[in-house]
Amino acid sequence: MKRKTPEEEARKLRLPRFALIFYAIAAASAILFIIFLCSERFADFFNRYISSVVRGILAHLTSWIPFSLAEFFLLLLIPAIVLLAMLGIRKYADTWRGVGIYCASLLSVMALIFSIFTVGFAPGYRGTTLDEKLGIERCDVSAEELYATALILSEELSVLSPRIGYSSETHFSVMPYGTVEMSDRLNEAYALACDDYAFLPRLRSRIKPVMLSKAMSYTHITGVYTFFTGEANINVAFPDYTLPFTAAHELSHQRGIAREDEANFMAFLVCLGSDDVYLRYSGYLNLYEYVAAALYEASPELYWQAYATLPNRIRAEMAAYSTFFEQYRDSVASDVSEAVNDTFLTLHGTEGTKSYGMVVDLAVAYYRDR
Repeated sequence: MKRKTPEEEARKLRLPRFALIFYAIAAASAILFIIFLCSERFADFFNRYISSVVRGILAHLTSWIPFSLAEFFLLLLIPAIVLLAMLGIRKYADTWRGVGIYCASLLSVMALIFSIFTVGFAPGYRGTTLDEKLGIERCDVSAEELYATALILSEELSVLSPRIGYSSETHFSVMPYGTVEMSDRLNEAYALACDDYAFLPRLRSRIKPVMLSKAMSYTHITGVYTFFTGEANINVAFPDYTLPFTAAHELSHQRGIAREDEANFMAFLVCLGSDDVYLRYSGYLNLYEYVAAALYEASPELYWQAYATLPNRIRAEMAAYSTFFEQYRDSVASDVSEAVNDTFLTLHGTEGTKSYGMVVDLAVAYYRDR
């Protein structure tokens, strides 16, 4: 067996150069994060002119890959941990110092991921809120306002419904194209939105369907933006009418709209402004479901009055969704993902997972004067 030289032994007891660089970048990122906390104006500037470039580069680097790179990394995570543990035991377990250096080297990768998050996505949580950018007044809403908003959305759905195809077997609406064309149409819709909303950066990217969407459904996750790969990933096991809205939500994150309620509302506005009938249908129906859920809590009587105005086919689709979701409703995976997501969102100054439903405040504010 070949013996190690003193130089090799000494090198094993020092942090590698890449780890030192990663930690130095993370230290600078931590200072930057503190500045975001202290200055909303700086967070806006950084998000618009610097973070948008970082997100755009990541999106362009991964868009040519037809599958989700983030999902691929996730699938390799457990084998990678096992291999790294075996390597550590084999090469570094002879001294505690060696173990510490090895662990610190591995943790430097997490420090790099923190830096990517800080530079590419974090300022979106600390900048100006979407209602301020849109010039609408957001405040507490009443049951009557929720009811009025639900009626407006129901009326729009009544206009669109005759132009939508529905399955006679499942009662779900049918998206008249695949996810690739949906991606193209959403990119076109975002290009139109950029003309109306100057805070949206111009970017063209690919929606990434998740291969293990069925398994992902047990976590109740319909889509996820992975900031370290720049990808907008969607769960394609869910009914068609949820897909464009979900994809538009993740593309909003990709364009710097970090807060969940704001990404939901931006997704609605983008779908609403599209020339495509099914995108508009998806936007209206998904927003209606959020508004209706809030209305039911505020006034079940008004909820049923609004529900009665919906076309029969849309009521059938909503009932079909309830039946579809029953198989995933109670699962350990959903409890874990809910807890992790809630903690992550709370740490970044939002209302946790409750913030998804806060889109109704923006919806009511948007329609209040309309």
